[in-house]
Amino acid sequence: MTVAVVLLTTALVIVLALLAGAAAGKLARVDGATYPAALTRAATAFAAVITLATLLTTALTSLFN
Repeated sequence: MTVAVVLLTTALVIVLALLAGAAAGKLARVDGATYPAALTRAATAFAAVITLATLLTTALTSLFN
């Protein structure tokens, strides 16, 4: 059961990161950024969400062990 929970949580984090990246890219385009600049902002937002999830997981793991 723990493997299923880990896989579902990982999938949820990836979906949320993709949504954050898509929103950042769309907002950048609405703001008038070029396509490369919007893609850079989207990639930065995606990486930030993945990094935040990794740091949170590491912190919680160290607390519970």
